[in-house]
Amino acid sequence: MVRMMFTLLLKSMTVIFLVLSLLVVAAVAMVAQEVRKKNILVWLGRYLKQDWRAEAPGGVTKHVMFCFVDHFEPAWASPTYETECARVARWRQSYPALCAGRKDADGRSPVHSFFYPEEEYRPEHLQPLVELCRMGLGEIEIHLHHDKDTEQGLREKLRRFTELLARDHGALPRHPVTGQPQWAFIHGNWALDNSHPDGYGCGVNNELIVLREEGCYADFTFPAAPDPCQTSTINSIYYATDDPVRPKSHDTGVRVSAGGAPVGDLMIIQGPLGFMKTSRKFGVLPRIENSDVRASCPPTIDRVDDWVRTGIHVQGRPEWIFVKIHTHGTQERDMDTLLGEPMRKAFEHLETRYNDGRDWMLHYVSAREMYNIVKAAEAGMDGNPGSYRDYVISRPSYQAEAPLQ
Repeated sequence: MVRMMFTLLLKSMTVIFLVLSLLVVAAVAMVAQEVRKKNILVWLGRYLKQDWRAEAPGGVTKHVMFCFVDHFEPAWASPTYETECARVARWRQSYPALCAGRKDADGRSPVHSFFYPEEEYRPEHLQPLVELCRMGLGEIEIHLHHDKDTEQGLREKLRRFTELLARDHGALPRHPVTGQPQWAFIHGNWALDNSHPDGYGCGVNNELIVLREEGCYADFTFPAAPDPCQTSTINSIYYATDDPVRPKSHDTGVRVSAGGAPVGDLMIIQGPLGFMKTSRKFGVLPRIENSDVRASCPPTIDRVDDWVRTGIHVQGRPEWIFVKIHTHGTQERDMDTLLGEPMRKAFEHLETRYNDGRDWMLHYVSAREMYNIVKAAEAGMDGNPGSYRDYVISRPSYQAEAPLQ
């Protein structure tokens, strides 16, 4: 009897062991599939190193530069013209109400950076955005989707569109000497510098050089995870040097540093990338935190705190923290999040937690203003970073220019 019970127990233990082994194998396979599917290995090494982090000196006030950039696409999913107009009208009507009463340490309201697509230009869509800009609630920059393009074709698109925005809408500043429009950039489909592994969404291997020569001062495309265009460099502000015969030259670069000098072709300003601590797939796998804000990933208080804790900064100036988040603001399913209670609560938390005037000061900034403050940090400037919003690149006039006589 004892032997029989022992045999049954042994068999039971064997079955349990096999079941547990199968569960472990299944779990490992699931994790491996998720890692491969989400292209996590591209950037996981840098995330584990945490080599962008640095502690702010004790006793100093920490400043948060909060920038919201928008791949603003009225023609997303090829809607009717009426739908395009309704999307733009929703922002024109609702954004001022969202920002009412919101103030940072400088008395400034939130400012939304509308990266408008060249291929979707309609003057009637730009006018409501220009009105928001005149209120101090927005700025307009350049977005572009292109595929199988050439250097010449890219230059023509950029010159035509940037000149149009500067001339007809006063939406871009001009270089004080050359008169060339100056602008920031977000690449459509994340494929900056022909970086998609399949060659999709660009076609120009020397795109960084082209952008710089045509007036771009900084790129705001990243993070792109889980897209395969994601760079191995994360949570950084850095200069990328273009290899004109190879794609994805911005995968690595030289960090912008206080007291340093520009090195390379184009500055890359990244938003936070990592893992969400309070959101897990299947209740097990932490979801990717990629700075994207929409209905499926709203700007919760936990996320806001994680963005700040990431601590993106100019090397040598860790007390100036740059938080750049992004969205696709014209998609109907997300507008109640972006223009409603979730975003209002996020602004309230920023102003309550990170704007006490002693330990923290909050600065709402546009993409252009964020770049200017980065350049001020690079030049060794100190004091209130909000004073450097127009340090290098001036604010656009948002008035149509008079025609030449």
